[in-house]
Amino acid sequence: MTFGVHFDIITEEKYPKRDAAMDSQYLQIQTLLEQRAEITARLNLIPYDGSIEIKDRNGQKYIYIRKRVLGRNTSTYVDSYSDELFASISKLLKDAKEYKKQIRKINNELAKLGYSGQELSSRVLLNIDFARANMKSNIYDQAILEGIATTFPDTEIIIENGKVNGMTATDVQKILNLKHAWEFIMDKDVVASKSSYSILCYIAGLVNEGFYTYGGRIRCVPVTIGGTSYIPPMPIEFVVKEKIEEILNKNEEPVDIAIELCLYCMKTQIFNDGNKRASVIFANHFLISNGEGLLVIPENKVSEFKKMLVAYYEDRDNGEILEFMKKYCWKSF
Repeated sequence: MTFGVHFDIITEEKYPKRDAAMDSQYLQIQTLLEQRAEITARLNLIPYDGSIEIKDRNGQKYIYIRKRVLGRNTSTYVDSYSDELFASISKLLKDAKEYKKQIRKINNELAKLGYSGQELSSRVLLNIDFARANMKSNIYDQAILEGIATTFPDTEIIIENGKVNGMTATDVQKILNLKHAWEFIMDKDVVASKSSYSILCYIAGLVNEGFYTYGGRIRCVPVTIGGTSYIPPMPIEFVVKEKIEEILNKNEEPVDIAIELCLYCMKTQIFNDGNKRASVIFANHFLISNGEGLLVIPENKVSEFKKMLVAYYEDRDNGEILEFMKKYCWKSF
């Protein structure tokens, strides 16, 4: 799955004067980094690491995951044996092995091209840890904003690849897609990338996965928004790109830029669906890469936020929503 993303990890300062050969090398590195980030995000979604093991106790069979940690073999209990579960875990472990093989191959190719990873500051690394520690609650809050009928315990179970009752397959898929998108923006290569329209499109592709074939492509059909008279005009790609760059280049506090990015992308309705989800996660990519915390609309503020968002859509907002988000939606550390 690709969405034509090219991350701006390699800077002009590292390659100030590039001839044709260096241009080709530059593009190769960008493509490899894109591939590695996507494969790593998929690997992080697999809950098992090791080899599958079946133990027989008193005539009952149980599934364990065997792994060597710090020189010692460990066995982690999974569940009672069933053919279906065994086949599912076996496939996931096979996929994980293949992903690791692909990552090693990409790392070797990057080394041959002379690429060395960009160092992230300790503050940014701490922000990644902060985002990972808060990922479940962030996804739950986003699910509530989207009107997904879930509870925090159910959301947690879904994120951990468990099964829940009473939820539609569509809602479960949306939560899993949110998990995938958050995993993507917490990848160190992605964090090292400059926030851009391409990153936004990739995120949109992830949150729409399973619903649209090209979920990260700019929409080409009219849309309406429930609860408001505002009708988003048809987005024009070069205009959207220029506006995003304009916001990113403002001489303002990172949190103010993140909020404006979020609101602009929501109001513009760049994609067929998933605009609020993609906008929030895109804003968080910018905040994390600047070591400035997280931006998520809390469950208990969703109703108030939606009313203010309608006012913002209809140009009846005088800066209230920005102050509201800065006060109630920004998690700093």
